[in-house]
Amino acid sequence: AEYMGEKKRFEELTASFEPLCKIMKDILDKKVEKVTVSNRLVNSPCCIVTSQFGWSANMERIMKAQALRDSSTMGYMAGKKNLEINPDHKIMTNLKDRVDKDKNDKAVKDLVLLMYETSLLASGFTLEDPTLHSNRIHRMIMLGLGIDDTEEDVKMDDIDTGACITGGDDTADRMEEV
Repeated sequence: AEYMGEKKRFEELTASFEPLCKIMKDILDKKVEKVTVSNRLVNSPCCIVTSQFGWSANMERIMKAQALRDSSTMGYMAGKKNLEINPDHKIMTNLKDRVDKDKNDKAVKDLVLLMYETSLLASGFTLEDPTLHSNRIHRMIMLGLGIDDTEEDVKMDDIDTGACITGGDDTADRMEEV
């Protein structure tokens, strides 16, 4: 009897989160095959699951490192990711409420992409554009601190991330020595 109650609850949650799943899929577009409600997540708001025939994070990393990789195979094999969301997590319930109130909430797109990219990292995948991810995090930090990004003339996209990389020319000099 308890199992049937759990199953019924899960079906109700799945139905109520359907609009959020659809919007998340629209935002993520080709990055994921589908967005579904999960019954196995406990602590995290969402996770990346590779389909049975898609590459694992490690295999994808190996294939990206190959010099003579076939880009058509990469797109096909690497594109078999599913995003599972946790209907009991505060982030997801809050996101669902936001979407129910306003489908076009601007923060939702950033939040969904941030959660997707964070799930990718947590699952061992590499990000296609780490700079974009950093900019999203910076925008969320500014939002959290109550800083209006229109106040400042400096846009997050204009920040030169190359300046953060240390080493400069002396690494090239060390290569010469070898």
